[in-house]
Amino acid sequence: MVSYEPHGNSTTKRRRWYSALEVGILVIACGLTGCVGIIGDSSQQGEGDGDGTGATATVPFQSAYPRLTHAQWENTTRDLLKLDALPGLSASFTSDPLGGIFDNDESVLQVTPPLWADYQLAAEELATMVVADPQQLAKIVPADTGQSLDARARQFITEFGKRVYRRPLAGPEVDKYAALFASGATVLGGDPFLSGVRLVLEALLQSPHYVYRVEIGGSKGSGDLIPLGPYELATRLSYLLWNTMPDDALLDAASKGELETLEGLRLRAEQMLLDPRAKAVIRNFHRQLFDWKKYGDLYKDPAVFPEFVPEMGADLRQEAEAFIDNVIYEQDGGLLELLTSRTAYVNDRLAAVYGVPAPAGAEFGPVELDAATRSGALTRLGFLAANGTARASDPIHRGVFVNLRILCAKLPPPPDNVTPLPGGSDKTTREMVDSHTGKGTCGEGCHSTLINPAGFPFESFDAIGKFRSMDNGYPVDTSGQYPLGGAMAPYKDSVEWSQLMAESAEANRCFAKHWVEFALGRDALKEDDQLISKLGDSSRGGSSVKELLVEIIVSDTFRARRPVEAP
Repeated sequence: MVSYEPHGNSTTKRRRWYSALEVGILVIACGLTGCVGIIGDSSQQGEGDGDGTGATATVPFQSAYPRLTHAQWENTTRDLLKLDALPGLSASFTSDPLGGIFDNDESVLQVTPPLWADYQLAAEELATMVVADPQQLAKIVPADTGQSLDARARQFITEFGKRVYRRPLAGPEVDKYAALFASGATVLGGDPFLSGVRLVLEALLQSPHYVYRVEIGGSKGSGDLIPLGPYELATRLSYLLWNTMPDDALLDAASKGELETLEGLRLRAEQMLLDPRAKAVIRNFHRQLFDWKKYGDLYKDPAVFPEFVPEMGADLRQEAEAFIDNVIYEQDGGLLELLTSRTAYVNDRLAAVYGVPAPAGAEFGPVELDAATRSGALTRLGFLAANGTARASDPIHRGVFVNLRILCAKLPPPPDNVTPLPGGSDKTTREMVDSHTGKGTCGEGCHSTLINPAGFPFESFDAIGKFRSMDNGYPVDTSGQYPLGGAMAPYKDSVEWSQLMAESAEANRCFAKHWVEFALGRDALKEDDQLISKLGDSSRGGSSVKELLVEIIVSDTFRARRPVEAP
């Protein structure tokens, strides 16, 4: 351990001292930041009973120290310091590599040396800012009631440290920070209390207990699971539903044992889902699942689509957010409503493309779309335009998206030398795709069976999502069949296709799998199969998204972790 050198007040010396205080756990955490998994269907991995309640032949590695995402760090820092706005410092942090669909994939959330330096600089900047602002400082330090400097310091460390660690500090931890506090005047000079607060803030804000969610848990339970402690469970719950640290009420519930019963945990989760922060999390899940980030960078040939102006990218994002809010919170819906609801929120630009009257007196307002042509998220302009070219529809990319994101189908990677579709003015887009990738070209197991049939129903929509009955002067064909439920399911158009998927075991299981992966911050494993199947059945039976989330939270899988040790 690096010892503190009392002479001088350099930032480097301060970093060395308080970073060394917890270097042991940081080294461990850096080595255990992710689980090992295979992207795709969980049945590819291991053997087991699926819900984590019985013996498993293969126990996968899982991190006991999942790192906060940059968004979670921003939210947590704002709430911890009681700031009026997000600090915004993570914009300059070392970016995380891409993982799976969701940005909380713990397998890629590692603290690299550059990111550790980013955390250190941010901690110093925040501590300096807080101590320099008396009003901001008063929000996090105890009032001066005439107690001794050491007593006031220990009260600050105990109360504020509990919120940093998301659990009460142990006696030796308090002593450690009290010693650091006492050195503040020597290291920084000036007022002993202010310099002590600043030094402790700098240390706490780069503690592994802050940048990681430490999930050590207790002894192993059934099926090799390690139950989370009450504060660890409160933390996991808060970061799932609010994407930030537990508030004082949730920490208090943990201290009173209110999360240790399924009834208490269920009640708390249901209450938390009513908070606006939960609405933001549910939006975030769908933002990533449906890849809304594409909407802001869409280009459509103005010679072909003069109505598609640059502002429509933001319009599409706002429409998608309002649609999710309506389905989840006003309709109390689930996958069925996501794939079949005709309620849309549009402004004048989007209304013109949809062919509906623009809402009066509001920038955005609700409308009901034509039941004969529109059905749910996959017939909305955002999805269709994001999966269209600059001039034409794109049934291949639409079909790939549906297979991977809606049905969780296993598709082989595309070949290295993919030739573009042939041009021509005497064929529809579907005919060109069929001749290029249909039977006898790519084979039964590729385009002709899975990709093309999943994309062709949307051929009644052009590159910006406007409904059409003709393509290149010829009638569009949106009919087909797709293997669902062990048989070929026929459909005539996108409305029937969306309904088929909404009622299918495949789509409901896939939706449940995505929620499990999002909730746990890792790829689904074979050991999750039973939970995913149960949730898929519930979804197919009409359970809402909120009900699915609560069922995940009260599951053994969520309330425990798998051991880091190899079996």
